[in-house]
Amino acid sequence: MALEARDLSKPVKMWDPYVEAMPRGELARLQLERLQNIVEYAYNNIPFYRRHYDQHGVKPGDVKRLEDIHKLPFITKQDLRDQYPFGMFAVPMEKVVRIHASSGTTGKPVVGGYTRNDLDLWSEMMARTLTSAGVTHRDVVQNAYGHGLFTGGLGFHMGAERIGSTVIPISGGLTKRQLMLMEDFGTTVLTCTPSYALVIAEEAEESGIDLKSRMKLRVGVFGAEPWTEEMRQEVEEKMGIEAYDIYGLTEIIGPGVAVECPYHQGLHVFEDHFFPEIIDPDSGEPLPSGTKGELVFTTLTKEAFPAIRFRTRDRTVLNHEPCRCGRTLARMKKVTGRTDDMLIIRGVNVFPSQIEEILLRHREVEPQYQIIVDRSQSRLDNMEVRVEASAATAAQGHAAMEELSKKIADEILQICGASAKVKVVAPHSIPRSEGKAKRVYDLREIDKG
Repeated sequence: MALEARDLSKPVKMWDPYVEAMPRGELARLQLERLQNIVEYAYNNIPFYRRHYDQHGVKPGDVKRLEDIHKLPFITKQDLRDQYPFGMFAVPMEKVVRIHASSGTTGKPVVGGYTRNDLDLWSEMMARTLTSAGVTHRDVVQNAYGHGLFTGGLGFHMGAERIGSTVIPISGGLTKRQLMLMEDFGTTVLTCTPSYALVIAEEAEESGIDLKSRMKLRVGVFGAEPWTEEMRQEVEEKMGIEAYDIYGLTEIIGPGVAVECPYHQGLHVFEDHFFPEIIDPDSGEPLPSGTKGELVFTTLTKEAFPAIRFRTRDRTVLNHEPCRCGRTLARMKKVTGRTDDMLIIRGVNVFPSQIEEILLRHREVEPQYQIIVDRSQSRLDNMEVRVEASAATAAQGHAAMEELSKKIADEILQICGASAKVKVVAPHSIPRSEGKAKRVYDLREIDKG
């Protein structure tokens, strides 16, 4: 469904209209008060922050205006890992009622702790998130995010319960069972990663299930991985739903940091609790509204695990103009890549999202792909892109797949400026993911030891 073709006659719903439509001046005063409090709180209760600020010659009292946040040093994921497991907690463990953690695929995980107040805040943010997507107490929410240390499953669970929806905590996997329960339980809302939504749609098609006629599904709330507008269109067409993008991360709270409204013109950031900045990823200097850069967040109200000026490494743009939905909260564009997963191929900067956009323009292939980068014996970088052919393309034979491979490779060269060997492969030859899809395999990292 094209964004401009959406029916926007339905009323826009807000969970907390007072805050979500608060005048910007009033919001700024609230942010400053909370910023001053959280900086002093972290300095007094977390030895890391005291050392960090003392080393940079700043004190909590230096924050007199919102702009003074730029005086404070950044923190990074490595800082959090260095304090593993509980060194970033501001409260004793007897006040921590839950622990979540990142996947830790590149080292020690980042550990997030929650007090009872933190969980209450989180469920409130998730209630805002789901309400923005039009979810109400009348909905049946099939929650196919992973439950466990990953924040997705329990975050969505709490939010759906907060607004009174019926929750099916099915978690990921067992896709045939997902479809059976979706039909039998009358699911109206699906929450999962966008890549797993496509797996569900693919399983339905193979099983002869028409999702549009047999299911009551109407809304999907998808996140935990970057996805393009082309993938949104693919999901919406195959499932017959309206798809909403969300944003969150373990280091800040989990899901519930930002969400789209029905206008789909960016994700509204819940700025009264999570203060966003855009910085130049190289210099660290702040950038003006409307400029693409690296997203930085400060939690303004977290108790157990406050994060002040955390560098997310996500690349996006902030827009502070009021939205047509009535919200005054800043909007962030879809994340277009990360400053630390940018691929440098023979001196050319390439973002995986650029390649995904190219692939999803082609109806001859499916949205299942891998990007593999390695280094030849001559020490030159090589990039290979493997993407699955559609059933119709595969039926045309090897020659058609070869011709399509050359066409896509030429587009990658023209748009990204980097050469890639493209292989259009047989349907179902690329492994599926029930959670975050692993798209990029940079084998050069192995050589670094």
